[in-house]
Amino acid sequence: MHYTVIAIDDEKPFLDSIRRGLIHAGFPDCRIENDPRRAAEFFLDTANQVDVALIDVAMPYMDGLELLKVIRDNCPYTECIMVTALNDAQLAVECLKRGAYDYLVKPITPDDLALAVKRALERVNFAKILDMERRVGVPKIDNQAAFSHILAKSPRMLRVLKEAELHARSCVPVLITGESGTGKELVARAIHLASPRSKYPFLPINMASLTDSIFDAEFFGHAKGAFTGAQTDRKGFIESVGRGTLFLDEIGSIPLSQQAKLLRVLQEKEFIKLGVNRPKKTDCRFVAATNADLEALMQQGAFRKDFYYRLNGAWIHLPPLRERRDDIPLLAKAFLRGVSRDANLAELGEDAIDALMGYDFPGNVRELKAMIESAVNLAQGGPIRACHLPRNVRRVVKAPVTKGDFTEIRPLADIEREYILKVYSMTGKNKAKTARQLGIGLNTLRRKLRSYEGAK
Repeated sequence: MHYTVIAIDDEKPFLDSIRRGLIHAGFPDCRIENDPRRAAEFFLDTANQVDVALIDVAMPYMDGLELLKVIRDNCPYTECIMVTALNDAQLAVECLKRGAYDYLVKPITPDDLALAVKRALERVNFAKILDMERRVGVPKIDNQAAFSHILAKSPRMLRVLKEAELHARSCVPVLITGESGTGKELVARAIHLASPRSKYPFLPINMASLTDSIFDAEFFGHAKGAFTGAQTDRKGFIESVGRGTLFLDEIGSIPLSQQAKLLRVLQEKEFIKLGVNRPKKTDCRFVAATNADLEALMQQGAFRKDFYYRLNGAWIHLPPLRERRDDIPLLAKAFLRGVSRDANLAELGEDAIDALMGYDFPGNVRELKAMIESAVNLAQGGPIRACHLPRNVRRVVKAPVTKGDFTEIRPLADIEREYILKVYSMTGKNKAKTARQLGIGLNTLRRKLRSYEGAK
């Protein structure tokens, strides 16, 4: 998936330099326009989707502020960066008041241009995520190829995947949380494939396996003679991945000393190889994952707050399988086709599906996959029945619900209120975490909590 940038300026040489700078910064889908009137006509057609617009303030026929109004009125997802030759604070404030995101003064360096566009793009993605949370219904994944290896049909999981797709377009670090076996590495890989970095390497690293004695050499590399046994130059993970993605799995397990070293890379975008004095720049992207409670680790002093906030540029929480039960039959049948000798004859009996649907899967998707593989061996080529599943799964029987099962009939609103407040308490009254666990928007949760306070 590519993002689109347009630059509007009446000076053709300046536009050509901007275009070269954008392409070099990783924005190949860029457009230039030297007539603001044609640009206005382009934006009046709401079918033309543009992520970021660079607009010169002083242009003939139509100035930049007039064009800014056209864009703000017709294209709410387009972020505008105003460009001018005058370093005028009053003009900058006026541009921001009228809806511009940023203000750049000529001459513009390639680094300043790239940074401004990347920040604007992150704001675009954030706005789309907020808008998605307010909408009712199942969002559509645009980049189906990147997410093809993740099977899901439950609305909650599809919303999570859509968030991942939107975050993939930016360069911010991503933190993926969730129980063991929920598919955190699969989502990290999908983020990489859906990003402009997809042509570069994706490198997964198990952080729990790196001791302090080998950490520097593995991550930063070393020069020949840096230490005893260093007979040649060696690239570390950061240098090897280039502009690709580093996936830091089990990030909650690394000691404070390693956190401090990675924090510098995240902050300064540079690292120092062992045996070399000069720092080297890096443009790799960090995606981290953990099943640990990082907030609890921070309270215990085992996880640095500054490192956490740097890693958590975007947060994606994967729900456990018991909270997306609609996906259980879909996943089970896919695993069955994958391990069966004859995929055409692979069959999952209704009694087996009922047993699986009633089980809580503490090991999540990984446990379901192992369960199906075992059942195939026991079924000996025949359909999988409940008797081929583990005993603890067969014990779970979903009894039909009857009126006699209820001790009292209560209003649905009361049950919802009780459940929301219980989850809110379980998360330590963390509103963002509660909203994520419930699968609702943060503003929706805030509104409900305010109404509950009013009812007291």
